[in-house]
Amino acid sequence: MSNATAPSPEDQRLHLTSILISSLPPTLFTADAPDRYTVEAVFNRPVEREEVIEIESTRTRDVLTETGHSTVELKVSDRRLEIANTSLEELRDGLATVITDILDHISEESQNARDEVISRAERAASQEHDRVVAVELLAMSVDFESTDETKRRSEGLVRVWEDEGGDPGRN
Repeated sequence: MSNATAPSPEDQRLHLTSILISSLPPTLFTADAPDRYTVEAVFNRPVEREEVIEIESTRTRDVLTETGHSTVELKVSDRRLEIANTSLEELRDGLATVITDILDHISEESQNARDEVISRAERAASQEHDRVVAVELLAMSVDFESTDETKRRSEGLVRVWEDEGGDPGRN
């Protein structure tokens, strides 16, 4: 028996865990260091297709522009977020918070969409269960017992049959 529990909504929330140091330009803190470069950050979990679409959307671009980061571009590459045209200083000075807010918003929307799908499926399953129960109850209410009138007609038909020589006792 497993003691594993389902991840909490907080654990499922898409967020960045660290910067991939090996992806940084080797010339940082030298005279040859670039002003802007690509920083790769690692996601806490695989990114869902809908989340990738939102991260790379014009809506995200608009948020970056509105918050003063118009040159920054975000691109998902496997479990990494490529943050292009930026610097560690820009990330430290506020861009990291903007990106975190964007990811929080996207995670919340994704979770709400998943919850709605689950809710619709549960409602459909409940409605189907109710329908099956109603069909079963209706089927159980069908009575194949003969009524008195039907019995009289049957007895009359048996007498006619016997009068015509349809006696099962004769061979």
